[in-house]
Amino acid sequence: MIKLPRSLYALRMLIIGTTKLLGVIGDPVEHSLSPLMHNAAIAQLALDYVYLPLPVKAADLARAIAGFEAIGLVGFSITIPHKQAILPFLSDVSDVAKGVGAVNTVWRTDNGWSGTNTDVEGFVAPLKAYDWDWRQITPLILGNGGAARAVVVGCAELGCREIRVVGRDRQKLQQFQQRWANSSLKAALSIHHSCELPHLLPQAKLVVNATPVGMSPHVEASPLDAALIGKLPSEAIAYDLIYTPNPTQFLRQAQEQGAIAIDGLEMLVQQGVAAFKIWTGQNPPVEVMRHSLKQHLGLLP
Repeated sequence: MIKLPRSLYALRMLIIGTTKLLGVIGDPVEHSLSPLMHNAAIAQLALDYVYLPLPVKAADLARAIAGFEAIGLVGFSITIPHKQAILPFLSDVSDVAKGVGAVNTVWRTDNGWSGTNTDVEGFVAPLKAYDWDWRQITPLILGNGGAARAVVVGCAELGCREIRVVGRDRQKLQQFQQRWANSSLKAALSIHHSCELPHLLPQAKLVVNATPVGMSPHVEASPLDAALIGKLPSEAIAYDLIYTPNPTQFLRQAQEQGAIAIDGLEMLVQQGVAAFKIWTGQNPPVEVMRHSLKQHLGLLP
């Protein structure tokens, strides 16, 4: 008889007729690590839930939501391309999600589907470990896409009074700035072309890579070349939202400069922790979630 690892055996025993359904929707969704960490937490707590990958194409979103209602899905995570497209299907959207302009976590209520964005909480969580006066910190965000929006909101929640966003496309930068024009963002936002980086980096105490540069398979790429990384202050925090490879080239370079490195794995874990609490009403075993991801990615000795 084949003996299953304890966690897998517990998970198998949970999938019965009363099991409540959770999942993640996206296209593609095969790469998502969310099922791994959420099911590890579910198994550890012996909850009657299961978390499934649910591939949903953009054209099928409305039908998928109707199906979720029919089968009693409790809640779901959202990845590309549905983070904005989901908004019309929600009866309530949190202020955080409105600020970001995107939703990544949805749950069922008596009044319909509610949504929020736990990426903000996930981003902020590891930074709270540093006893800094964030009012005196001016973050430098590399990138002006959806991930950068969550970082902007997170930095404002930390208390940063000014936030700088850097990009290569001037038109996209202007569009990024315009979307905040009538927002309630409690920070001054300034946009800068990447040609300004030599002057901006020496002042930066927090530099966030919110671009896909350096993501697998282009693991040798970095959003900052060697000359630019040399301008990074040694006491700065370098934060890369990418979690594979681990560390990225950007973080390796930053550490060589003496900077503090934070990778995207902790953000992935902490945004999942926030979602898990919403769906189940329980505090998940954070270390189990983190360990499951590190083990899968080969980051454990």
